[in-house]
Amino acid sequence: MRVLIVCAHPEPRSLNGALREFAVERLRRAGHEVTVSDLYAMNWRAAVDGADFLNHEPGQILKVEAASKRAYEADAQSADIATEQRKLLWADALLLQFPLWWFSMPAILKGWIDRVYACGLAYGVGEHSDRRWGDRYGEGMFKGKRAMLIVTTGGWASHYSERGINGRMEDLLFPINHGMLYYAGFDVLRPFVIYRTGKLDEGRYRQSQAEFGARLDTLWTTKPIPYRMQNGGDYQIPSMELKPELSAGPHGLDIHLTENSGVDHQ
Repeated sequence: MRVLIVCAHPEPRSLNGALREFAVERLRRAGHEVTVSDLYAMNWRAAVDGADFLNHEPGQILKVEAASKRAYEADAQSADIATEQRKLLWADALLLQFPLWWFSMPAILKGWIDRVYACGLAYGVGEHSDRRWGDRYGEGMFKGKRAMLIVTTGGWASHYSERGINGRMEDLLFPINHGMLYYAGFDVLRPFVIYRTGKLDEGRYRQSQAEFGARLDTLWTTKPIPYRMQNGGDYQIPSMELKPELSAGPHGLDIHLTENSGVDHQ
């Protein structure tokens, strides 16, 4: 299988750097092909602008969605964007690796999503009608591929628990897992998270490494997070609200998991 690792940490000697090297070695030893996009090493430009779209006329009002669609269809995107898109289409699995900064991914990684996820590739695909609202949330260009987040944070696991001050980790990562990955069609696996990184001694690092290795070994066999499909009949079109008779028990973002999913968030 083919794996794309997109990592976002400015220090190659960091924990994130060690995890990346471990993942590459583990996956390749198992016979998988691995490509790495190290965004800081690449000096990745995070901001979308007119230079991304080579067929955008100077002085013309920039409407990003329309410009993205025209450039993608005409093969007129900047070279860095086109290169990353080829990697995405090549890969069977996508791993996004990053430290949790201010409750989300670093800006450079969000900029990778903003620029690489072109209209016509990651969104704006499929039929839009009174029956369907595009191929998204379980469908789309990346359907059949897998994705997983690898996240490090200085906070304690209890800080990110059901009653923790920071909110549940799965809720904080929902915009990424559900909104950036599942939206585009990926089967999304539970994230691999290391907590209290500032207090990570050798023993806990080895334990975390072993747990991470086990997650990599089962990348293609573990069950994904059971999100509801948009066009599977659970949502009302065009309001895209969950039908009122569904998820009477769950609350919050858990209503977007299938009934009786039994998913283990931890």
